[in-house]
Amino acid sequence: MDEVLALADAVLREAGLRRADVRSLATLDARAPEAGLVGAAALLGVPVRGFAAEELAAVSVPHPSALPLAATGTASVAEAAALLAAEEAALPSAEAVLPEAALPTAGAAALPATEAALPTAADGATRARAERAVLLVPKRKSARVTCALAASVPFRPNEDAPGVRLLPLTHGYIAGEPGSPPTIPTPHTTAAMDMHTHTDAHDLRHHGDAEVRDDKLIDLAVNVRTNTPPDWLRERIADSLTGLAAYPDGRAARAAVADRHDLPANRVLLTAGAAEAFVLLARALPVRRPVVVHPQFTEPEAALRDVGHEVGRVLLREEDAFRLDPAAVPEDADLVVIGNPTNPTSVLHPAASIAALARPGRILVVDEAFMDAVPGERESLAGRTDVPGLVVLRSLTKTWGLAGLRIGYVLAEPDTVAALERAQPLWPVSTPALVAAEACMSRVALAEAEHAAHRIGVERAHLLAGLAEFDEVRTVEGSEGPFVLLRIDGADVVRERLRSLGFAARRGDTFPGLDRNWLRLAVRDRATTNRFLQALDQALLMGG
Repeated sequence: MDEVLALADAVLREAGLRRADVRSLATLDARAPEAGLVGAAALLGVPVRGFAAEELAAVSVPHPSALPLAATGTASVAEAAALLAAEEAALPSAEAVLPEAALPTAGAAALPATEAALPTAADGATRARAERAVLLVPKRKSARVTCALAASVPFRPNEDAPGVRLLPLTHGYIAGEPGSPPTIPTPHTTAAMDMHTHTDAHDLRHHGDAEVRDDKLIDLAVNVRTNTPPDWLRERIADSLTGLAAYPDGRAARAAVADRHDLPANRVLLTAGAAEAFVLLARALPVRRPVVVHPQFTEPEAALRDVGHEVGRVLLREEDAFRLDPAAVPEDADLVVIGNPTNPTSVLHPAASIAALARPGRILVVDEAFMDAVPGERESLAGRTDVPGLVVLRSLTKTWGLAGLRIGYVLAEPDTVAALERAQPLWPVSTPALVAAEACMSRVALAEAEHAAHRIGVERAHLLAGLAEFDEVRTVEGSEGPFVLLRIDGADVVRERLRSLGFAARRGDTFPGLDRNWLRLAVRDRATTNRFLQALDQALLMGG
C-alpha cells in the first residue's frame, strides 16, 4: 500500500492535484482485490474499479510497452484502465499496476474530478457517448507499481463552443517520461530572405485576441502574462478613479519613464499602447522607403499601408533560425522596423546587429514590447543615445496585464518625439493609464518584472522540452520571449482540433514569411502547459 500511495502522490503532484481530488482507482479485474490497491483505496476513500482484460485491450494507449502486452493483452494496463474508467464513469480515474502480472502485489493511483456531474440512472446509457477521456499524466513507474492519471471530458455537440472541461487551470499533464532530454529539432525552411513590396493575402490585422474573443478556451494565443495585473497595481489604478473629473496630466508618468531609462523627459512620449506609436510613426514621419523585417508583429506594416506607403519586406529564413542579417536590409531604406525579441519567432537579436542597421537619414524602429520578459533586458537599446535615428517602443501591456488600459511609450530623439506628439490627439492617455505607467516604473515593480522574466524562462524551457517529445513538432531554436513558434505539417488543422479540445493557439499564417504550418504558443504556468501537451497529443492522434 505504501508504494502505491507514494507513486500516486507523485503523479498527483505532477498534475497539480491533491488526494482530495481522487474519485476512483482502476485496474485489471484480477488485480482489484490485491491488498495494496484495496488499502490505498480505503485510505483515499474511493472505490476500486476492475476491468476485464479484453476491455483494456480495446483501448488505444499513447505509450505502449511489450511486457504488459504479452502478460495481459494490452500495451499499458495503467493507461488503458485510467482512460476507460474516466470515460465510463464521467469522472476522472487513475490506475497503478504492476508492470508484470507475476509480481505479487498491485497498486493504483487516482484521478481528479472534472466539472462533469455524476450521471443519473436516466442518463447513464448515453454517458459513454457524451464523454471522452484524456490522459493527464502518462504511466509512471516505481520498483513494483505503475500509475497513470486520466480524466473525463464532457463533450456537448449542441453547445456553441464545445470545449473540454478538463480541470481547473492549476492542474496539468507532462508529456513523455521523466528525465527525457530535450532536443532541438532540425528547422524546416519556409521562406527565403528577400525584399519586395506586397499586396498579398496575409491578414495583417489579425491578432491573438481574435482567437479567444468569442469562445471559452484556455488561452495560449495572447502573450499577456497570466494572473495580472497584480493586486498592488489594481489598487493604484482603482485609486486613480477619484480624479477622473480632471483632464489627464502625463508629466509625472513621463518623468518616471525617463528616470527608469536614464533619459531626459523630452526623449519620452507616452502612448495609448505600442499600437498607437506605430500609427503615429506612419503618419508623422516623412519616409519614402519603409522596410519591415518579418516575420514580426504586423501592425507596423498595416499602419504604414493605411497611409499609402508601399512597404518593403525583409523575410528572415528558418534555416538561419530567423536571425537578422543586417546586410539584407536595403541601403536606401529610410525607415526600418524590427522587433526584439521578435513576435512571433521569440528570437532575441544581438543589440549590435540591430544597431548596425542605423544610417544617417534613416529612422530605426525597434519594437521592444517583450523586452521586459527577458532577464536583465539584455540586448535592449532603450536608453541608448548614441544610435542615430533610433526609436524604441515599449509596452506595459504584456508583463502587467494592461491590454484593456492601453499604455506604452516611445523613446527617441527629441525632434522625433516632438513630431510624433504633434500627431497625437489631446490627452491621448487616460489618467488610470498614466498612474499605471508611473507605478510600473518603480524599483519594486521593476524587481517584480525581473522575477517574472526569470520565471517565464523556466516555464518556457518546460514547454520546449514537452514539445520536443513530439516527432511532428519543430520549434524555433533559441527562443527568448514569453512565447514559442512551432512548425507542424498541417498546423492549421491541428489548431482547429486544439480548439475542439479547449485550447486556443495563435495561427501563424497571418505573419509574412510564415504559412499554414506554423503556430505560436504563449508560455504559461507548468500545469496549464502540461494540460496543453496532453491536448496536443490528442490533436495529433486525431489525424493519425
